[in-house]
Amino acid sequence: MNRQAQAVVLFLFGGAILKASFTDLYLRYVKEGLRPFLIAAGAMLVLAAFMTIWYDLRGRGTQDDDHGHSHEPRVGWLLILPVLGLLLVAPPALGSYTADQSGTVQLSAESDYPPLPEGDPAVIGLLDYASRVIYDDGRSLTGRRLQMTGFVTAGEGGAPMLARIVVSCCAADGRPIKVGLTGGPLVDVPAGTWLQVTGRYSGMRGKDPVNQADLAYVEVEQWQPVSPPKQQYE
Repeated sequence: MNRQAQAVVLFLFGGAILKASFTDLYLRYVKEGLRPFLIAAGAMLVLAAFMTIWYDLRGRGTQDDDHGHSHEPRVGWLLILPVLGLLLVAPPALGSYTADQSGTVQLSAESDYPPLPEGDPAVIGLLDYASRVIYDDGRSLTGRRLQMTGFVTAGEGGAPMLARIVVSCCAADGRPIKVGLTGGPLVDVPAGTWLQVTGRYSGMRGKDPVNQADLAYVEVEQWQPVSPPKQQYE
């Protein structure tokens, strides 16, 4: 692949990163706090593309044979295909399929749990809820109505659970956190449907059938389908 071709690939790849970074698309790949780094990386790739073209125009391009044909194989242009895919196709965020195939996150205990947010119900993340249930026996949850948002995934025997993908850095390290649903009304929606669930702490426990990790449950008082949130990962 000659330098001009390399410049095209660099420009398209940098442009794809910038396009994702200036919209909410980047949230399907990385955590929200990494946006400035993506913008910087995309800008550097675009700058590198222009510098490559400038360098080539100064007569320091690839060597051609006596007939003016380059020795680089044309197969190098295939590198442009994944870049075009990134530009033209927006894959969905990790969801119910990932949760079905992976075991729930192995939780770690904290020495102290801060008070729940103000309001009734208190809005809380699935990871925070499950951690308080498993390692604090729900002491910080007792007596409060809680509201959690996640997508539906299938548990043991097809029973619905509420789940969310937890990422440390990017989608590549994403693992699900799952919370079982007990009480009523019965949740009867397709897997992958996003729900806002209001309920209370439940002392019920279970095991994830995928990795046998401890599962927390919530006593459901009401639920309703909602649109996927802007930031789908925890």
